[in-house]
Amino acid sequence: MGTVAGVNTRRYHGLLVAATRPPVERVVLVRAIEAFVEVSGHRYGLSANQYPGVVHPQGYQYLTQCLVGEAVVSEFHAGEARIQRRLAIHPGKNAVTVVYRNIGVKTVKLVLSPLVCHRSHHANSSESDGFPDGIEFRASETVVRIATPLHILHPGAQRTPVEGWFYRFEHLREVERGLNPRDDAFCPCELRYELHAGEEAAVVCSAEGHLSPFLPADPLPNPSDALALLREAAEKFVVVTENRTTLLAGYPWFADWGRDTMIALPGILLQTGRVAQARQVLSDYAGQMRDGLIPNRFVEDGDQAEYNTVDATLWFANAVHQTLEAEWNQGFAVRMMKALDDVLEHHRAGTRYGIALDPSDGLLRQGVPGAQLTWMDAKIGDWVVTPRHGKAVEICGLWINALRVMELLANRLQRPSEVYRELAERAEANFDAKFWSETLGYYLDTAEPDDASLRPNQVIAMSLPFGPAKGERAKRALGVVARELLTPYGLRTLAQDDPHYHGRFEGPLRELDAAYHRGTVWPWLLGPFVTATVKLTGDRREAKRLLRGVREMLTEYGIGGLAEVYDGDPPHRPNGCPWQAWSVGEFLRAMAQDTGEQP
Repeated sequence: MGTVAGVNTRRYHGLLVAATRPPVERVVLVRAIEAFVEVSGHRYGLSANQYPGVVHPQGYQYLTQCLVGEAVVSEFHAGEARIQRRLAIHPGKNAVTVVYRNIGVKTVKLVLSPLVCHRSHHANSSESDGFPDGIEFRASETVVRIATPLHILHPGAQRTPVEGWFYRFEHLREVERGLNPRDDAFCPCELRYELHAGEEAAVVCSAEGHLSPFLPADPLPNPSDALALLREAAEKFVVVTENRTTLLAGYPWFADWGRDTMIALPGILLQTGRVAQARQVLSDYAGQMRDGLIPNRFVEDGDQAEYNTVDATLWFANAVHQTLEAEWNQGFAVRMMKALDDVLEHHRAGTRYGIALDPSDGLLRQGVPGAQLTWMDAKIGDWVVTPRHGKAVEICGLWINALRVMELLANRLQRPSEVYRELAERAEANFDAKFWSETLGYYLDTAEPDDASLRPNQVIAMSLPFGPAKGERAKRALGVVARELLTPYGLRTLAQDDPHYHGRFEGPLRELDAAYHRGTVWPWLLGPFVTATVKLTGDRREAKRLLRGVREMLTEYGIGGLAEVYDGDPPHRPNGCPWQAWSVGEFLRAMAQDTGEQP
């Protein structure tokens, strides 16, 4: 992860960031490679580093092209030197290949200095007398002995052991977030090459031992094919480990979250033909179910999952339904029916965090002090920013949808289905009475206690396959949402005229978390909005129009992916996690299901 300019602006940036306990415990092993080129008596820096008050060298001044796909291909014109750099990750390996090629006519000298560290990507590194544990110089390889041994393969190089420190790199994005921005790195050797026209130098940085250089045969995508770009983006989130098959919520800092996985799964897996993997993901999460709940997230430290979520399990039921609609599998259906019966039993009796069926109206309530259980889950210390306790509109919509999924599945398996139908009918009969506001013209965000804030969660209750928000009321509410919350990049999480509205997602972490669900735009919500539009109006042309900005979005922040959030106020700058799974998944799903286009 890095920037087009070459400057590491985040602590998460690095040439090699290895998942040492896949898919977590991500460790920055190689910060960057310093690169200088010498030609006709002049020396030019091709790399770039931010130090306090200065950038050195300033290689971005010579950058003429940067293309990003399966590889990153950059070209530099510095004096009479013409250098192409290609960068690619080895598939399924904690390894990266960097190739510098002389594409000019003049012979050049290339000088490379790998900058090494060993730190969590959440942390910083400082000079240490005990780092590294040792260095071994082999014929065409330098091995840096640290907790995760680093192999630097450099065939054809004239190597000079230098073993020195580079100090006080500065990460500007961490300054903005109010975090420590300083970093040190260790250089184990200097590598020199003489490159005639057409010759190249390859360096492999690997935590997997000695590996040969790798570059994909066709490294660049077709930028005009948005669906193909989304499919390529989707592949990056699928992770298979010894313990489970899962989807990462986002890069660089998220691991796998139950809610994110279930929302993203129909797009990431089903719309890319990975139905068998979808079944495996759902089976693995079902195996981790406790008290009728799937995990909210798997934590990086330790092996115990967290279960503080009311909606992940209900999204699980929806993902089961869509997976079986994509491809019926009898054995999988039987296993999922058993898991869903467990969900029903615990929700009827009452389970963790105050999650329980209200027998008076058939709707689902949730919430205990200090817990954030819906997708609007920002928490700062003991402050739950948007607690949404009681009966939340999308939670009740998801509950009804889950009951109808159970009924449908029971019928398909030729089992009694009356209990599911009766529970669903009772909840449906009371949904509008609890949530609809004739005065406002839209659905309350929560009931008991009532919250009339205009939020996008009601759109989820409209878009689900068996969602209870329907008819003229839903159509009217959708119009209000479109007028007040819709942007070209997604839906605002709060109306602009609300006194709690935050229009900018910026500042230190506390301010970011405070703004997260109080006006910030979330692209993933455009998926439910597009689906609700087609369900309520039948207008597929409008669905295509709503999704037309995807090409721009794929190249303006995390290149080749979709951002987690955008500012609520124009010009709607992208921010948050640069590659977010449910953003990609919901765009893919909506494009396939609602516009008629097939990936």
